[in-house]
Amino acid sequence: MIALCGGAALTLAATGSVTARKAAVDPARAIHEQLVVLDTHFDTPANLGRPGWSIMERHATDIDGDQVDYPRMVQGGVDGGFFAIYTPSGPRTPAGDIAARDFGIQRAVQIREMVAKHSDVFSLALNADDAARAVAAHKRFVFMSMENGYPFEGDLTLMRTFRGLGVTMMGLVHFKNNDLADSATDAPEWHGLSPKGKDAVAMANRLGVVLDVSHASDDVLRQVAQLSSAPIILSHSGMRAVHNNPRNVSDDDAKLVAAKGGVIQINAYSGYMVDAPAASAARDAAMKELMTGYEKADTMTVTERRALIARRKAIQMQFPVTRATFDMFMAHLLHAIKLVGIDHVGISGDFDGGGGVDGLNDITAYPKVTAALLKAGYSPADIGKVWGGNALRVLKQAQSLADPVLVPKVPITN
Repeated sequence: MIALCGGAALTLAATGSVTARKAAVDPARAIHEQLVVLDTHFDTPANLGRPGWSIMERHATDIDGDQVDYPRMVQGGVDGGFFAIYTPSGPRTPAGDIAARDFGIQRAVQIREMVAKHSDVFSLALNADDAARAVAAHKRFVFMSMENGYPFEGDLTLMRTFRGLGVTMMGLVHFKNNDLADSATDAPEWHGLSPKGKDAVAMANRLGVVLDVSHASDDVLRQVAQLSSAPIILSHSGMRAVHNNPRNVSDDDAKLVAAKGGVIQINAYSGYMVDAPAASAARDAAMKELMTGYEKADTMTVTERRALIARRKAIQMQFPVTRATFDMFMAHLLHAIKLVGIDHVGISGDFDGGGGVDGLNDITAYPKVTAALLKAGYSPADIGKVWGGNALRVLKQAQSLADPVLVPKVPITN
């Protein structure tokens, strides 16, 4: 058992009792508690190296900036998710590749250490059956994913290394092009996948790793869909027909993902749902100065982090911008379901990575999504597919096509 301080223990106990009371009086909440609720993209691992930060403590988004922790997973009825190894883009040099490799491995180890330290409430998941076992044991399951292929772009055999650490989903690219693929938010370089990127697709298939095309250019999405032998996923994206942004997927490409058997996981990132604010030199200068503080986010103390969040709030008050709403998020979700069908849509808030809209600002608001889908006429079985069934099916299909000789044996620590 975990030795919690008295305050933390009371917080967890209170959270559980409040959740039980809500389920008793709220039919939608009762249904939500019966579903396997899975978010396919938590950026929460970026917090694991911060001094004094613990996933077992309840944090406040307005004060700490954090959106995911164990108490709020309980409150939000969240059973687990894919915890992302996000590696910022950097120099495309041998030295840069080595630094990215080491960064990615360190983050993977931090995730595993978190699970091992709190093995009474968390369980490492390597496949869909592991997730089911965790739920049955009343634990939260932790899948591992990679956002950006930078850590393995220099040597594709590292994909097997990361698979051996427990990674089951990989995205090839992020905000900037790399040696594998073009980004949705950069000028075309490869016009899709590079030759090495095409090899990475084949390697992912052989390893049974789900390919994630969020952040990838339209050409990359189409080429991965064509080359991959397994279904693919957009782990955190929106719908371009609802709001025109290059990080959102077009209807035609969404249909292509669905035809492949894949899933579009709708995110709650305000910047992809509303137009960017008009240019303001003063605001841009303030935000640029603020962002330099985030460069040391991994080593910030709690006090430093809170000071940075307070400065961000002050800038937002001085230069207010339109923020997306829960209804806008639901517009993306409902459009996707109507377009490609209930079997090909899921959800990720992109929490702890910039996600959050008014009315859906952290994982405690997830029962609202279940209630909204029920109100829209969807059955509990349908909603179960959206919350986790579809993503787990894609994972199971990808792993069924893997080469058993190539897939490394992954040690379990819990």
